Amino acid sequence: MAGSISNTAAPIASSLSKLQSLNGLFAIYKKQGPTSADVLNTLKEVLLKEAGVQNPNPRKRRKQSLKMGHGGTLDSAASGVLVVGVGNGTKMLSTMLSGSKKYVAVGELGKATDSLDATGSVILEKDFEHITRLDIEEKLKAFTGDIMQVPPLYSALKKDGQRLSVLLKKGHKVEAKPARPVTVYKLTLQEFKPPLFTLDIECGGGFYVRSLVDDLGKALSSCAHVKELIRTKQGQFTLEEHALPQDQWTLEHIRRSLQPCSDSEPPDADT
Repeated sequence: MAGSISNTAAPIASSLSKLQSLNGLFAIYKKQGPTSADVLNTLKEVLLKEAGVQNPNPRKRRKQSLKMGHGGTLDSAASGVLVVGVGNGTKMLSTMLSGSKKYVAVGELGKATDSLDATGSVILEKDFEHITRLDIEEKLKAFTGDIMQVPPLYSALKKDGQRLSVLLKKGHKVEAKPARPVTVYKLTLQEFKPPLFTLDIECGGGFYVRSLVDDLGKALSSCAHVKELIRTKQGQFTLEEHALPQDQWTLEHIRRSLQPCSDSEPPDADT
């Protein structure tokens, strides 16, 4: 009996050791619905179970068996690229927060919501029939380059250690954060089928697409909110080439797609 327990424990220890030896960055696909933190916890749980860990609790920080973090919150209603750091790769995540990102956003004219996206309650409705494609393209020029932007109230930004979005849901009164400098490298109108319009956006860190769409609606003498948001690129990671779907959240797939830390061993030549 003791021999069978020992034989079982050895491969589990080996699998966990391989998982814990990973150091670097990789990207996964985040679907609409869960928060970025929820997705990261699901990823941890899947990997720890694969390694043979019984009843893993990815939310426990003490004696953490797998060091992992993500490189920038993606709204729960959004989907797309979520960059993950594992091991020493978590130290590289700050570059992901400040680096370039690309989005495709579908906005809806004529309705404003409290969260600035489709998850919120409609707080204002205005006419939009006067708006043309040329109007949108002209107004977008003012939102390109180095601009000042007020972050949404419903956001991951914190006050007294708590997220603004959590405080709002608890009924607390929250004041808007002051406008801050952000950079928009590229901003184009892909499609316009009133009331919907699609934007292609490339921006720097700290930029909120929801604020852009809300501000654009106001600039057009109407209002607007984000109906759909997809992050297509973050840093060097693209949705098409790098983001692992959930059925590929395995040690082998991650090992093959891992961008190693500069101080870690490079992956095998066949990866």
